[in-house]
Amino acid sequence: MKTWPGNAWMQAHQIALYLTAIAAGCVFGLVLPSASKALEFTVNPILGLLLYATFLSMPLTRLPQAFRDIRFMGALCTINFVVVPIVAFGLSRLVAGEQPLLFGVLLVLLAPCIDYVIVFTGLAGGDSQRLLAATPLLLILQMVLVPAYLYLFAGPSAISMIVPGPFLMALLWLIALPLLAAALTQALSTRFARMECIGDWADYLMVPLMMGTLFCVVGSQIYTVQSSFAQLALAILVFVLFIGLMNILGYSAGKLFQLPMASLRAATFSGVTRNSLVVLPLALALPAELELASAVVVSQTLVELLGMLVMVRFTPKQSTTLQSKL
Repeated sequence: MKTWPGNAWMQAHQIALYLTAIAAGCVFGLVLPSASKALEFTVNPILGLLLYATFLSMPLTRLPQAFRDIRFMGALCTINFVVVPIVAFGLSRLVAGEQPLLFGVLLVLLAPCIDYVIVFTGLAGGDSQRLLAATPLLLILQMVLVPAYLYLFAGPSAISMIVPGPFLMALLWLIALPLLAAALTQALSTRFARMECIGDWADYLMVPLMMGTLFCVVGSQIYTVQSSFAQLALAILVFVLFIGLMNILGYSAGKLFQLPMASLRAATFSGVTRNSLVVLPLALALPAELELASAVVVSQTLVELLGMLVMVRFTPKQSTTLQSKL
């Protein structure tokens, strides 16, 4: 693989660069709130490019083998569809008196992430390949189970407000198309030597693409969160507590399934990371009396992005220590 100027420096300072992108997004969104709305249209395209670059770095021919890892899939489903709903229900009692907050908290916490969790897992040394293989199953299960859990936790009226369209569009634009493009690129690279440089470029652009994604997400949404911060304070507390609890419970559940360290990291990241970019269109489509739910989802995105950066920074060191105890 070709070594590009500055690549080693970006890899060594990626956490600082990501924090810089988040800070720049905050400044842009708060100083130019009208212009920041245009960034909403860039989130999915740049996230799709980021995932294309991520998929391109993976040996995609091994995905069927990864999908057949019953132990990992069992751990992932247990964490996301048994442990997380219990935690989400318990924490949501803090906002149970405010219907928009309750609905927004449950909507975002009950849906496991299917996109940038793959990137952050890879950055932390987790098994992003197995997590990618699990994406279709996670998406299908959340489409079925999230409405059911909302019915139980938020009441019968909640079920009528959920439509499957955003989930299907996310699967197409954020998973299927980047995955197919990466597979095609890999296939062509084995036949045409000139195509190999695409993989080199994708590796080189990983950090800039992640910075662009963070800037666009934060810059497009920070003004909404800032203007409603007083109302969102309890929901933000819920999201901070969720990250802490799911780090502990996700790791513990993975240990019960006797996962190797790389798979254990992937399962833990999956339990922590939520599908905010996919459920945001659902929240935006809610009736006026629940309009604050979209700000709740956005605030979870911001809390989670910072939480992911902290996990990427410290998980490898913690994992090295834990590995020595196994």
